[in-house]
This record gives sequence, structure tokens and C-alpha cells, in this order.
Amino acid sequence: MNGRRQYDTDELAQLAQQVCEQAQRTEQIEVCVSTGRSTTVRAYNGDVESLRSGHSAAIGVRVVEDGRQGFASAGSLDADVVADTLAAARSNVRFGEPDPHQGLAEPDDVAPPGLDLSDPAVLGVSDADKIAVAIDLERRCLAADPRISGVRVAAWSDGWSQSALASSTGICVQSEHGSCSVGAQPLATDGDETQIGYAGDAAWRPDELDIDRVVTESTSQATGQLGATKPPSERVTVVLAPPVAAAFIGVVASVLAADSVLKGRSPFADRVGEQIADERLHLVDDPTDPTTLGAANFDGEGLAARRNALISAGVLSGFLHNAYTARRSDTASTGSAVRGTRSIPGVGTHAPVVATGDIAAGDLHASVGDGVLVRGVSGLHSGVNPTSGDFSVGAWGHRIAGGQLAEPFREATIASTLQRMLLGICGVGATAEPLAGGMSMPPLVVADIALSGV
Repeated sequence: MNGRRQYDTDELAQLAQQVCEQAQRTEQIEVCVSTGRSTTVRAYNGDVESLRSGHSAAIGVRVVEDGRQGFASAGSLDADVVADTLAAARSNVRFGEPDPHQGLAEPDDVAPPGLDLSDPAVLGVSDADKIAVAIDLERRCLAADPRISGVRVAAWSDGWSQSALASSTGICVQSEHGSCSVGAQPLATDGDETQIGYAGDAAWRPDELDIDRVVTESTSQATGQLGATKPPSERVTVVLAPPVAAAFIGVVASVLAADSVLKGRSPFADRVGEQIADERLHLVDDPTDPTTLGAANFDGEGLAARRNALISAGVLSGFLHNAYTARRSDTASTGSAVRGTRSIPGVGTHAPVVATGDIAAGDLHASVGDGVLVRGVSGLHSGVNPTSGDFSVGAWGHRIAGGQLAEPFREATIASTLQRMLLGICGVGATAEPLAGGMSMPPLVVADIALSGV
């Protein structure tokens, strides 16, 4: 078999099963195979800056024997490469540490959501149309405001993938889907000062891309930061704009993954059933929602995707598990295994969702009175200590004075702990704003955050 050929999902599933059938009496074998294609177009100065396209194929083989795990992967589906990958995985078993909890996922009889995610619309977009979108995106950003002096990035990207996973424990699943995205990074100039903005969007179908929003958000970000100054140091009430709220919620969700808990890298270990956030916060991971790009029928071990409550009215409902962490914790998998074809399964969210609250968009700043709107952060993942929950990250945005949006600030930090931040939530927006990837997030209002100029 040629690794560059595009297989259909039935053929991929057949290939994965054929490898699994070679399991010896004391072995468990899991095989993940995939193929894909992608295109990226960048426009600059009204013309094509670059157009890149490619095809990929991959196989990952996991072998478990006597509590030891071996893994190997390759970037081809040629028959000899597949055989060599299985042999390498078997060879790597001897280097694995024995672990009585190690093993593959077993079928659990949970029915998958049955989502149809294989809309072929993205395959019907010609290269000429992709180029036209990127060039038009640049043109519209330049025309949006006279202070926009250039566009560093105006791009279209798309991808289509097919995959299958099979195991000697009786699992065999397959999937196929595609998506597309656009992104813009305009520059705003006023005298000697230049600021940069960014916005993007992604969707299952080209006609679902909100290019108007990308133009408006990216250019307003750039122009809105002109004249920004460093803020004084103080403790303030902070409005986290939806992209920032989503980033922080993503960090919170990561420490609610059982592998983080078992490694001692979560401040919420042993707190299931306790109040860890304000009662306004409801957080679920819902890959059964077809409107998000995190939607899936199966997790990274082939178990059915399912909706998992994480925080309900501020109370920690539970942790996310894959098969391994579930065994170690004497519980069941939550269908939360995440992986790439060339990696072993970890634990994580697919589509985290925060329930909307009761503060209308027009009342958001008035509900704060005096504080700040944080429109962007930097260094979030490196700036969070997952064990203690402490964080200190770069931030920029606008001050809020007398309930009105005021002057911009930059070169600032915001600092607190994840625990205090969650308990300090004092408002949730009534409207969830769309973000890249189909995800939606309401703004969050958080009291008592340390703000300082850097």
C-alpha cells in the first residue's frame, strides 16, 4: 500500500484490524491509522504570497504485554512500513515500566452520538477561490480604517482527514471530517506607534466562516491599542473577554484531567463534591454538540464520545478519564482520551462549554463600574503553576471607568490563583460569543485580580 494514497475509512479500518489480528496470546494491540490533506494560502499586497498543500499518512501501534507498554509510529501506510512499526512497538515493550493498570480500552456499551461530520463542502473549494478569499480578507482589513497600514497575515487554511482505530479488545471505529479557517493580522499605525491585532475563525463548512467578524475584530484590536499605556498596580475587577475567558477555562479544564490529578499537578485533587467556583459557573465538556469543531463520535481510544459535567453550580462534579487513569482511580473512562495518530492517548477536553449567565452585553461594563476589560493575554500556559494554581500572565485591554469603556492599556500583568479566580467570578455574560473552532464563550467578570504595569 502506498502511504500517499487517499484511502476511504473502510479501508483504513480493515488495515487496522489486520494488524490487530496479529496479536499473540499474551499481547494486546491497538492500531490507529490516518490519512489527510491540507492547503494554506497567504495573501500579501493584493497577491498570493504562498500556497502550500500536502498529503499525509500515519500509523501508530501500541502493544501491551504483562503490564508493559510499547509504542511506535510511522508516516507511511506501505505494507513493509506497517510491519516494521508493529515490530518496533513489540520491541519497545521491553523498555516499558511494568504497571498493573496498563492496558487497552475495553468496549463499554455506551452508544456514540451518531454525528455526521463528513460534510464534503470544504473539498469543493478550488485553489482559485481560496486565493480570492485570502486576498479579499487583506483588502477588507486595509479598507476598514485609515489607520490600518498593512496586514502581516491574511490567510485561508483547510484540511480533510480520515482515520480508523482498532484494538484486539474488540474496538473498531472510523471517522472522516474536514474543516477550514481564515485569519488576519493587521497593523495599525499612528505616528511612530504601530500596534498589531489578530482574529480568526474556523468551521466545518466554508459558508459558515464569519469573515465580517474576523475583519472587525482584528482591525479593532489593532486600532484599539493605539495610545495604550502601562496601568498602575492595583487590585481590580476584571472582565475577561470571551477569547481570554476561553483560554483560562481551557487551563482549568486541563487540571481537571485525571492524568494531571494523578501526577500531583492539579490544585483540585480530592475535591470532588466541593465548591471550587462561584455558583454562577457551569462547565461541561460536550463533544456531542455538532456545532463545535471539537465534536466527535469517539475518543482517542475508540470509546463513544459523551457529555461530561465538570463544574455544576460551582461544585466540582468529577475528573476526565481515559482507560488507564480510570483503572488507576477505580472508576470508568469518561470517553476523554485525546491523541494524535503518532502519539499515545492522554486525557483532555474535546469541546468545553460554559453556560451563559444573566448580564446582557450592554450592561457588562456598567455591572463593573470601575475595573478593566482584558482583551488578550500572553504566556498563559507558561505563566500558570498547575500544582499551586498560581498564575501571572501578560495582559492588554481597556480600563473601565464609571461603567464605560475608557483608555487602552498594555504591557501589564494580571495575577491571582485559579482557585481564587473561580471563586471570584461575580458575573457571566448572557451571550456566548463565537470563537474560532465553532466554540462559543460568554465573558466572565472576576473580582479581586492583581493588575500591574510591567
